[in-house]
Amino acid sequence: MSDGPPGPGSAGMGALRGARVLVTGAAGFIGAHLCRRLLAEGAELLGLDSLNPYYDPALKRARLAALCDAPGFAFRELDVAEPGALAAAWAGFRPDFVAHLAAQAGVRHSLAAPRAYTRANVDGFLEVLEAARAHPVRHLAYASSSSVYGSSTRVPFREDDPVDRPSSLYAATKRANEVMAQSYAHLFALPLTGLRFFTVYGPWGRPDMAYWSFTRALFAGEEIRVFNHGRVWRDFTYVDEVVEAIARLLPAPPQRAEEPGRVVEAAPHRLFNLGNHTPEPVDALLESLERHTGRRALRREVPMQPGDVERTWADVSALQAATGFAPRTPLDEGLGHFVRWYREFHGLG
Repeated sequence: MSDGPPGPGSAGMGALRGARVLVTGAAGFIGAHLCRRLLAEGAELLGLDSLNPYYDPALKRARLAALCDAPGFAFRELDVAEPGALAAAWAGFRPDFVAHLAAQAGVRHSLAAPRAYTRANVDGFLEVLEAARAHPVRHLAYASSSSVYGSSTRVPFREDDPVDRPSSLYAATKRANEVMAQSYAHLFALPLTGLRFFTVYGPWGRPDMAYWSFTRALFAGEEIRVFNHGRVWRDFTYVDEVVEAIARLLPAPPQRAEEPGRVVEAAPHRLFNLGNHTPEPVDALLESLERHTGRRALRREVPMQPGDVERTWADVSALQAATGFAPRTPLDEGLGHFVRWYREFHGLG
C-alpha cells in the first residue's frame, strides 16, 4: 500500500501463515495497510467494510483495488453495526484471529453527527463481542484511541493512567469499547487486546487529518487554518510501524496475569499505546510539509477547536516489553514518504 516502509523490522513474519484472519474496516487507512502485511505473511483474509461516505469512498475503493487481486483475500461490503450481519459472516469464515478496526473516526465530526459514533463505535463493537462470544477466536485485537486520555496533563500517557474525563464523544465511545472489552474478557474469558492509536499518518491516509488537508492546501495555494497558533503537539506515528506492532501482537494473545499491558490480572484483556513517543508541534508538521512540497503556507491562525486536546504523548514501554518493538520513524522522514505518494496518487509529478 505504501511507497516502502521507512525501516521497521519484520520480526514475526510468517507467524500468521495459514491462519484465517477477519479484518473489519479493511478499506480504511490502517485496515488496508494491515491487510497487505498479513497477506505477505501468508494469512487467509476476509475483509469487511461498509464504505461509508464520511470521506470519499473512491479512496477506500482504490485501497481495496490494491488488495483484491491478492491470493488469499476476500472482501464483503458489510456494516458491522447491522444486527446479525457480522455474526453471519464470522460464522461462515470461522476466523482464528480478528482485527476490529471499523469505526466512525474524527473528533470534530462527532460534534455534528453524534449518533453515527454511538452506532458505529458502540453498537458495532457490541456486535463484534457477541460474535466472538458465539464463535470464539484465538485472539481479537480492536482499535481504541489516544483520545481516551482526554486533556490529561500527566505525560507521557501510560495505559494505567485515569481515563475518565473524555474531551469528545468520539473519545467517550472509544473508552466505552475498552470497558465493554474488559467486561467480556471477565465474563467469557475472551482474549482481547485494545490498541490506542496515536495520530497515525502516511500514504493512503485519511483526507480529514491535518497532514493530508495541509498538503492539499499547499499544492492548491489555499489558506491553511492553524489551530492555537500551531501550539498543539501530537505523537505522530507512521502507519507501517503501527501495522508492525499489530502484526506482532495479533498472534500473541493474552496468556499471563503479570504480562505487559494487562488491565487486571483476572481477565485476558490488555491495552497498548501505539505511538511514536516523540510529540511534535503542528508547526513542525507544517514546516516539514512546506519543505517536501516546495510550497509556502498561507496561514490563518484560529483558536483551538472544541473537543481537541493540546498534547498527546505515548509511553510505549509496555508495547516494547510485549513485542520487542516500538515505533521510531522521525516525522520529517514519514512525511517525505507521504508527499511522494500524494504526488503520484494525484498525478502532480
